[in-house]
Amino acid sequence: MSHPDTIKFSDELRSSLRRYMNELTDNVALGGAKSFEEYHRIVGQIEGLAIAERELLSLLSNTSDED
Repeated sequence: MSHPDTIKFSDELRSSLRRYMNELTDNVALGGAKSFEEYHRIVGQIEGLAIAERELLSLLSNTSDED
């Protein structure tokens, strides 16, 4: 079983990643991008955050499987 501090840290990190993704998604959905370049940058940030979240979940899953 994972250490409680690890679980707390991963939960907090995932929550932060999700919050940033939601804020950026809302910004784009509400027309916050002032140019196509800004739109592209924001979409790239959302993609990067989603990748980070998937990697975190994958690492946690692998750690759980080893226990």
